Amino acid sequence: MLLAGDIGGTKLHFGLFTRQRGPRRPLAQAVYRCADLDSLEDAARHFLGKTGRPATKAVLAVAGPVLEGTTRITNLPWAVDGARLRKTLRLRSVTLLNDVEAVAAALPLLRRTDLVPLREGRAARRGNRAVIAPGTGLGEAFTVWDGKRHRAFATEGGHADFAPGTPFEDELLAFLRARHGHVSYERVCSGIGIANLYGFLRDKGRGEEPPWLTEALSRAPDPVPVIVEKALDPENPCDICVRAIDLFASILGAEAGNLALKTLATGGVYLGGGIPPRVLPFLKKGGFEEAFLRKGRMRDLVSQIPVHVITNPGAALLGAAVRGLGLET
Repeated sequence: MLLAGDIGGTKLHFGLFTRQRGPRRPLAQAVYRCADLDSLEDAARHFLGKTGRPATKAVLAVAGPVLEGTTRITNLPWAVDGARLRKTLRLRSVTLLNDVEAVAAALPLLRRTDLVPLREGRAARRGNRAVIAPGTGLGEAFTVWDGKRHRAFATEGGHADFAPGTPFEDELLAFLRARHGHVSYERVCSGIGIANLYGFLRDKGRGEEPPWLTEALSRAPDPVPVIVEKALDPENPCDICVRAIDLFASILGAEAGNLALKTLATGGVYLGGGIPPRVLPFLKKGGFEEAFLRKGRMRDLVSQIPVHVITNPGAALLGAAVRGLGLET
C-alpha cells in the first residue's frame, strides 16, 4: 500500500495506491490547503486515519531541493525529513523527490486529454524532455533516455539569474534588483512573479490601476487570482492585468526555450504547474512562441521542438505513484 503525495507551496495532494489498481486509480485521495496545516506529519496521519488503511511505504513529491533525504520546502516554512517521517508514520520506507521531477516521471503515462499543444514540432521518441512548471514558485526538471526508459531528474533552474530579452525587460530587472538584490526567473515567472510584474507596471506608470481594482486587491489574500481573472474577463479585460499576463507569457516562453537548449529537449517541452492552464489564451497569443524561438543561431533547433501544456492537475501525484509502484517506462 503506497502513500503518494504532492506537497506544493499552496496545497497538498495525497493519494493511496496499490500496484494492482495502478497509478491512475487511487483507493483514496484528498487535497488540503497548506495554510491550514501545522506539519506534513500531521497531514499524513490525518489522511491515513480517514482512509482506515495502513500504508507500507511513501513517495512524496515536494516543492524544493531534496538533499540526502531531506528538504525545506521553498515557499512554505516546513522542513521535511524522510527518516523522521518513516518513524513517525511507521512505514518501511519514505522517498522524497522534487515535485517537478515527479511531473517529469509522469510524462510517459500522460494521455492526449492531459495535454494541450502550443507548438506541434517534431518530437524525437527517445529524445530528452523538459518540464517547466510555474505555480507558487517556478520548478524545472528533465528526462533522459537511458537505453531502456526515460529517467527523470530534478533541477533548481527556476532560481537561476533572470536574463532580460528586451529593453523593457531590462527596466524590469533593474526595478526588481533594487528590491530583491538577486533576481531569479522565479521572481518573474511564477505566482510570485505575476505579482512582481504587476507591481512593476503599476509603479513605473506602465499601466493604470483603477480604483475598483485597488479595492479588490486590498481584500485578496493573494493578488494573483485577481490579476488573472481580470486579465481574462471576456467582456471588460483590465488593461494593466492584461499587460502583466502578456509579459508573464513572454518571459515563460523565453525560459522554456532556455531550458530546451540546456537539456537538448528534442522530445518536447511541457508546461506544468497551476498557472499555464489558467492563462492558455495568453500563451496562444504569440508572445510565448516569439520568445521561445528567440535563440539566435539556435532558432532552427528550437523551432523543431514541440511544446505542450499539462492540464492534468494531478500530474505530480501521478509521477510520485509511478515512482513508488516501480512503473516508470
